[in-house]
Amino acid sequence: MAAIRSTLAQMLAKTDRPGVRAFFLSMAALSGALLLALYSSAAAELGQLILASTSALVALAIAGWVAVTLVPALARRTPLRWIGYKTEYTVSREGWVYFSGLLLVALAALNTGNNLLFLILACLIALILMSGILSSISLSGIEMHLVLPEHIFAAQPVRAHVELENQKLTLPSFSLRLEAIPEKGAAASAILEQPVYFPYLPRQDRLQQAVPMKFPRRGVYHQDAFRVITRFPFGFLQKARRMDLKTEALVYPSVDPTTEYRDVLPVLQGMLESVVRGRGQDLYGVRDYVHTDSARLVHWKATARSGSLMVREFTREEDSRVLLVLDPHSADSVAEKSALDPPSTKINERFERAVALCANIAWHFYQANALLQFRSVDFDTPLAPAEKNIFEILRYLALVQPLPLDPEQKLIAELACSTELFKIIVTSQPRGFFPHAVWSSSFIVFLDEEVQ
Repeated sequence: MAAIRSTLAQMLAKTDRPGVRAFFLSMAALSGALLLALYSSAAAELGQLILASTSALVALAIAGWVAVTLVPALARRTPLRWIGYKTEYTVSREGWVYFSGLLLVALAALNTGNNLLFLILACLIALILMSGILSSISLSGIEMHLVLPEHIFAAQPVRAHVELENQKLTLPSFSLRLEAIPEKGAAASAILEQPVYFPYLPRQDRLQQAVPMKFPRRGVYHQDAFRVITRFPFGFLQKARRMDLKTEALVYPSVDPTTEYRDVLPVLQGMLESVVRGRGQDLYGVRDYVHTDSARLVHWKATARSGSLMVREFTREEDSRVLLVLDPHSADSVAEKSALDPPSTKINERFERAVALCANIAWHFYQANALLQFRSVDFDTPLAPAEKNIFEILRYLALVQPLPLDPEQKLIAELACSTELFKIIVTSQPRGFFPHAVWSSSFIVFLDEEVQ
């Protein structure tokens, strides 16, 4: 009783009272028109033509008034969106077996005229009708939501959440399977690769399932449509309804350490320590004492050897100020875009390794809480703690593509003028291309060669 009362309370709370009032008014008016029509017919049989004509005209007037005033108001309040759903039908293997048996029973009933066979045939057909009605009810009123993580990295497993909502007031849904509709030419960029199964979805409720996902490469993944499928209740028919839900996932480059990154990191740390001094843990050098130095920094062995006070200097990695640069220019980038031969594949892999190396280096400085600036063609971030601009950098690296050579080389000219920051440059340009001003304050990684 409590469940029935709760259901009735929900229905009353969501009831459109003007619509209900218009419905009952129209039913009463049409009932009156029907009675007047019957009275008109009886009066005509008794020979009372004037009374019969008057009753018939009043009945037509009432019916016309209902059609003009009440029916449009009811039509505007009727939720017909579920009727317009496009449903796909597929007969299952069990269904073909069932239909074959039904056909045999039909042939036997027609040939013999046996009433029992006709009764069995009627029951078999009724099961098909019942299956179609129940499966349509299960598919109606279903809405889908897909929630992706805020940050997604290539080749790293993540968990998305798929949610189905049953908007029906009174009936639940059973045995729903959700899967992505493959797009033409976009099979490699689908988001939901495995179907998700919901055995039971209560009325006026929503259920959520965690779905493991893994995106192999960086970039943007699209999914424009999904479909919800059911074989409830008997499995003879599989019904599917399309749900348009444009979904987009931006996948950052992987920040898992690569072989190139492991080769670069020791050299990079050594070069940073050689240009930065401070209060760190690693010894940078020994120098003469000045009156502002603390006595705790005195190097007593060096003082004894030199006969004058000497103090120690330390590296200061935590205050590193770095400019990370990705030079996307490549002499073969045009060929890469216009052909699908093996050389273009090699160039593409080389560029992907460059992007992955930049992502690894940026993530290293993010973990070290260093001051980081990133620059590329038509993209520049201000110098700031890496935690503030790391995801802006990763978003750019997720979408960047190789570019043809720039005759003016604006990016290289700007780097030559920027000597106040230590620069890490990843490029495919030849070794002798960079001017001395860039070499003197930079660590350059050439994509087509080993680490230099």
